[in-house]
Amino acid sequence: MTGDMDEAMEAEFDTVAEWTAQVAAALGPEYFIPAGCRGSGQPSALDWLLEGLRPRAGELMIDVGAGVGGPAAYAAGCTGVWPVLVEPEPGACRAAARLFGSFVVQADARALPFPDASANVMWCLGVLCTTDGPQSQLAMLREMHRVTRRGGRIGLLVYVATTPELDDPPEGNHFPTRGQLNALVSRANLRPLAQAEASDLPEASRQWRDRTAAFERELQRRYGDTPQLSEANEQSDRIGRLLRSGQLSCELMVLEV
Repeated sequence: MTGDMDEAMEAEFDTVAEWTAQVAAALGPEYFIPAGCRGSGQPSALDWLLEGLRPRAGELMIDVGAGVGGPAAYAAGCTGVWPVLVEPEPGACRAAARLFGSFVVQADARALPFPDASANVMWCLGVLCTTDGPQSQLAMLREMHRVTRRGGRIGLLVYVATTPELDDPPEGNHFPTRGQLNALVSRANLRPLAQAEASDLPEASRQWRDRTAAFERELQRRYGDTPQLSEANEQSDRIGRLLRSGQLSCELMVLEV
């Protein structure tokens, strides 16, 4: 990556992650999960993945590229799983520990710090496209395959390019096409069980949307004049524009090892 790309990703996944924890803590516990799920963690998408993954209460569930831990906490609340988070950015690790008391390992998704076949269930949400290209994406999928037991399941949420060229894409991202994603999954020896587009799923409840909006207002009030939040917002806005224009789609997959 270039220096500018590194700075863009750090602003979004490190600095703003810590601010997320600070603002959510100030607003109260009912804001923790909606704040921690902003971006790739909409409830209907998480519910769809959990239905396909079928985790059991008390079972280990690894969240690869977990951010501040909102989706993992959501999964724990819905199913009773024991989530273990893997996240490369230290700010996000601290935020997950502060908000949810999560067990977090700071590590790269291409080198997961777990033994072979040590988990039945894991997921990776909106992370595959943040790598520098197909080889890194394949390395991530192969690592998830290595760590998952035979017959275990992996959930993916991936932003997929629907056109050869994207208008003003966010920095530091590489979006596979649907065909490229399917080829990567095949090369990683993973078997698709189910697939859906997030846009076909119901929107979040009014209460969830209201809490997310209140959190966004307070985050903007406190840090809206900082370059870090401006850069993170611009990254998010670019993805939003590409989704609205149809140049990106948000794909959900359940895979079996």
